[in-house]
Amino acid sequence: MTRSFFSRNGTRSGYQKQARYSAFDLFRRGLSGAEWPRAWRSRDPKSSYDVVVIGGGVHGLATAYYLAKEHGITDVAVLDKGYIGGGASGRNTAIIRSNYLTPEGVRFYDRSVKLYENLSAELNFNVMFSQRGHLTLAHNDGAVRTMRWRAEVNKLEGIDSEVIGPAEIKNLVPFMDTSEHTRYPILGALYHPPGGIIRHDAVVWGYARGADAHDVHIHPYTEVQGIDVENGRVHGVRTNRGGIATSKVVNCTAGYSSLISGMAGVGMPIGTFPLQAAVTERVKPFLHPVVVSGTLHVYVSQTDRGELVFGASVDPFTSYSTRGSLEFIEGLAGHVLELMPSLSKLRLLRQWAGLCDMTPDYSPIMGVTPVEGFYIDVGWGTWGFKAGPVSGEAMAELVATGKTPKIIAAFDLARFAEGRLVGEKGAAAVGH
Repeated sequence: MTRSFFSRNGTRSGYQKQARYSAFDLFRRGLSGAEWPRAWRSRDPKSSYDVVVIGGGVHGLATAYYLAKEHGITDVAVLDKGYIGGGASGRNTAIIRSNYLTPEGVRFYDRSVKLYENLSAELNFNVMFSQRGHLTLAHNDGAVRTMRWRAEVNKLEGIDSEVIGPAEIKNLVPFMDTSEHTRYPILGALYHPPGGIIRHDAVVWGYARGADAHDVHIHPYTEVQGIDVENGRVHGVRTNRGGIATSKVVNCTAGYSSLISGMAGVGMPIGTFPLQAAVTERVKPFLHPVVVSGTLHVYVSQTDRGELVFGASVDPFTSYSTRGSLEFIEGLAGHVLELMPSLSKLRLLRQWAGLCDMTPDYSPIMGVTPVEGFYIDVGWGTWGFKAGPVSGEAMAELVATGKTPKIIAAFDLARFAEGRLVGEKGAAAVGH
C-alpha cells in the first residue's frame, strides 16, 4: 500500500505537506513502480473566493503562492482555460537575465534573478537554473554604443555586466565565427555572467505544488467567459464551470490579456503576436552561454540534454496562431549559420509558437486599473518568463495591502495616457 499524499479528511499531514522524500523513498518508488502522489489537488471550484487569479502560468501561480505564503491569504483560486503551464509558460525558451536598458527594468529583473537563484530551495523542487552567462552580440558601431550604454546602466544598479571584444567572445564560444570576413562581423558583446537558462516546466510545477501546499485551489480547464463589474468594481467571474463570486481578480494571462481585460471594461494598449522557436537533435554539449544577436534577430542556447534551442523576433503581424512556418525556419537557420557555420548538418526536431502581448514601449503593464478590484500583470511580450517570481511577489503585495510596490510603480497602466513610457526596446526587442 503506497503512502497517500493526503490524509483521510483531505488535508496533508506535516510530512506529506512538505512532500519530502528520503533517498530510500525515491529508490523504493523507482524500483517498485509505486504510484507517485499528485503535485496538486483536483477539485471543483467553490462558489466564492477572496481572490481569483486568471492564468495558470508562472505569473499566476507565483502570485497565488506569495499571496498565501507571505500574506496569509489562502482563499485563492487560479483559473486556466487549458492545462497548468500550457500557455506562454510552456511555449518559451526559458532564458533568465537582468541586463536591461532602463534603471527600472534592471532593478526589476535583478530581483527576479535573485529569486530564481534560491527558488529550488524555496519550493523544495529542482527548477534546474543554470547560470552559464548571456552574450548579446554587437555587429555595428550603433550596437556597440547601445551595449556600452546598457553596461553602464547595469553597473550603476550593481549588475554584473560588461562589454567584451571578439577575442573574449571566441574564448567563450569557440564555434562562433568572429572573423572580419563575415557578412555581419562581430565587433563586441554585452557579457552578463548571471544570465542563463531554466527548466520552465519545473518552475510551473514547483509554484503549483507550493501554492497547493498552502491550500490555494488550482483549476485547470476552467475558462473565464465573463467578469461581473457593477458600479466600477469587480463582483465575480463567469466560467464554463459556473459563476464565482469575488471582490478581487488578477489578470495574469499572456496572449489573451487584452481579451480578459476587455471583459472588465478595461482597454489595453496591447497587440498579440506569435513568437516562434525551434529545437534540434541532441549533440555533445559545446555551447555554454546564451547567445543573442539583435541584428540577426536570433538567439540560441543549449539545454542540459544537448538540444539547441533557437528563437527569433515576433512575427510581423498580429495573430492568435501557435503554428510554425517554413519561412521562419528558413530565415532562422540562415542567421544561425552566419554565427556558427559548423552547425549546418544539425537536424531540426520540432518548432512551435507562443503568443506574446506586446506594449508600445516594450515594458509590462502591472498594477491597478480604473475598475476597483481588477488588477493586471500583462504586456510581457517576449520576456515574461524571466519575470515570473518578482511579478508574483509584487502583485501579491499589491493585492494584499492595496499599495503599489515601488518596484512596479513605473509599469502602471496610466503611464500611456500621461506620457511616462519605459522604453525597453533596445534591450528587449530580441534580447532574450
